[in-house]
Amino acid sequence: MNVPLDSYLILAKPFTIEEEIKKSRFITVLFPCQSESDLKLALTNLRTGYPDARHYCYAFVAGQPDDTVHCGSTDDGEPSGSAGRPMLSVLQGSNIGEIGVVVIRYFGGTKLGVGGLVRAYSGGIKRSLPQLELVRKQIRVRATIVCDYAQLGDVEYLLKRFDGVIVDKSFTAQVKLVAEIPVSTKKAIADELATLTQGRLAFQFVD
Repeated sequence: MNVPLDSYLILAKPFTIEEEIKKSRFITVLFPCQSESDLKLALTNLRTGYPDARHYCYAFVAGQPDDTVHCGSTDDGEPSGSAGRPMLSVLQGSNIGEIGVVVIRYFGGTKLGVGGLVRAYSGGIKRSLPQLELVRKQIRVRATIVCDYAQLGDVEYLLKRFDGVIVDKSFTAQVKLVAEIPVSTKKAIADELATLTQGRLAFQFVD
């Protein structure tokens, strides 16, 4: 049985490594990537920074490390399956989330064959992984809480105790709070809020 993640590793900053293989220059650039838009922006900047390269192959995992939906890759003119998919496979096996990579190739005149290309495009990523600076990102869920004014102080204290962060607050006949809380504390917070207010508090998680 898979245990749900409550946190995962992400890149703290970009990392670049370069090598020459049979006169072709391969530049591997890894960077934080939370969306396909982040990937496209990085790709645009790298095309500008490294002009006239033959190929700009990429792969990305824009969510948690096991996310198979928000991910993708391209061979950018290399033989099918020789660049993008091997690169994505390395990322998906790295246990790092929100990560993108572009491998830039300046062709040196010697063809490497499909096997050689797979090793070249995936190899730079593999060599980079032990050198990356990583941080741990806590997975949070959003909760909407509606309480009486008299309950507000206790609710805010409870959220703070469980490392919850209030991101929005509105005042009408009652107080409406929108908070982000660690997914690992979801049940504990719900139980304590119910006990604190004797079940009179409206509380809903937003998926």
